[in-house]
Amino acid sequence: MAMKLDSEAMRTAFPALTVGDLMQTRVHTASPDDTLAHVHRQMRMSGFRHLPVVDGDRLVGVISDRNILLAWARGAETPVRDFMTRYTEWVHPEMLAKEAAARMIHDKIGSLVVVDRAQRVVGIITETDFLRLAHRALIIQEAASQEEG
Repeated sequence: MAMKLDSEAMRTAFPALTVGDLMQTRVHTASPDDTLAHVHRQMRMSGFRHLPVVDGDRLVGVISDRNILLAWARGAETPVRDFMTRYTEWVHPEMLAKEAAARMIHDKIGSLVVVDRAQRVVGIITETDFLRLAHRALIIQEAASQEEG
C-alpha cells in the first residue's frame, strides 16, 4: 500500500509555491485587431490554448481554444475584440499557487494571466502547470513509498 505524504513531507517537497514559481513566461499575445484566422494559426503553431489579448501593454482580454471554436460561425476575418473574453481574471507572480488554483477551480477557468504591478503581462498559469505539479507530487509520493517498503 502506498504511503501518504504527511503535511511535513509536503512542506519540504513543495514549499509555499507562488504563481511565479509555476507560470509560463513565454507568452504569446493577441491584439484586439487580430483576426480569428490569425490567432487560430498562432495557437496551432505555438501549441498554446490560451492567449492574453493586449492593447499596447494593457491586458484587455483573453482568448481560449473554446472561444476560437465558438467564433468560427462569424467568419475567419472576425476581429478578436468581437469574441474574446473581456473580464479576464489575472494574478500577480507573488500570489500563492494554492490561491490561484482555488480561483481557477471556483471560476471553472483554464488559465490566469499573470501581470506585474504595472499591469503588464509577464506570464500565464494554466491547468497544465498544475497538472505538472501534481505529477511531481505523485512521483515524490511513489519514491517515498518505495523507500518505506
